[in-house]
Amino acid sequence: MSNELPIRKDLAGRTAYGAPQLNLPVQLNTNENPFPLSDLFMQDLSSAISGIATNLNRYPDRDAISLRAELASYISSSASTAIDPGQVWAANGSNEILQQICQLFGGPDRLAVGFVPSYSVHELIAQTTCTDWKSIPRNESFEIDSSSLSKLEKNSDIVFICTPNNPTGTKTSLQLIKEVHDHIQGIVVVDEAYAEFSEDVSAITLLEQLPRLLVVRTMSKAFALAGVRIGYLVASKDVIDSISLVRLPYHLSALTQAAGLVALKHQSQLAEQVKAIIVQRERIEKGLIHLGLKVAPSSANFVLFGEFADNHEVWRKLADRGVLIRDVGIEKWLRVTAGTEAETTKFLAELSKIVPTSPKET
Repeated sequence: MSNELPIRKDLAGRTAYGAPQLNLPVQLNTNENPFPLSDLFMQDLSSAISGIATNLNRYPDRDAISLRAELASYISSSASTAIDPGQVWAANGSNEILQQICQLFGGPDRLAVGFVPSYSVHELIAQTTCTDWKSIPRNESFEIDSSSLSKLEKNSDIVFICTPNNPTGTKTSLQLIKEVHDHIQGIVVVDEAYAEFSEDVSAITLLEQLPRLLVVRTMSKAFALAGVRIGYLVASKDVIDSISLVRLPYHLSALTQAAGLVALKHQSQLAEQVKAIIVQRERIEKGLIHLGLKVAPSSANFVLFGEFADNHEVWRKLADRGVLIRDVGIEKWLRVTAGTEAETTKFLAELSKIVPTSPKET
């Protein structure tokens, strides 16, 4: 990046977010759903796109009314709590939702807090919206505990809680979310990008009790739409109405909305894929433990494992063998996505050839 450009001083010298994009046979680094969309899904998607193609010269539904209504129905069913379409907002991936939240509730002289390690984009978006950031460490088990809460300032404007947590897979109880909400003056943002892979009750069930709670989700993982970019927010109607102050006009394309509606139509089939992914996650956990490695208990579609004397060297050796996983920046630890049965077999087989020659901390 040129030093001659008059960019903001607080952005100068920073590097962009992103995982390595390497064209390797086994891609287990970005927590994607490993299954391609079914033929029936593709037929329905093609029909939906054909149906709107003649109107693509017109702007899309600015407020994505149909998509939000179907999302509300899905949430009400899956979370076993009544959600009105007016409590749902949709955008281009959960990252745009997070950006809109920081634009609305953050900014200069506002404080955002995250319990780390966690999803690094929370901090990145806080910084790019000129929101002050504070990191509070999780405990050795990558969980939020009483020690973490003691470091949380009452005047915090935004607190991010990712559960299941990325990149560790660990979860946060509803009781602790309540405690955080009651402790601070600002909003609590619960990032549930991996909720469908967890058996835990969603924080969405707390919305009636906690007026400053916002729950963010995505269709990239369980719904296999990472390439489409759809995220959604579930909150009070007041919050959803306020989001319109910062959203860009016609931000969600007609094609994106159509794809989301088709995916919700096929939710039962996609739920079967989630079950298959969980089977592979559990298989990975058992395989790693068999190799003598430590495993962070995961409620997501990935597993964090260690501890290596040189985790990046292990990452490199796996890449050399055609298996791409993620070095998430936690010393001694690596993260692997639960893929297909064949991908899991390949990962465990190649790792078993590396681990005996890679000194581990005990």
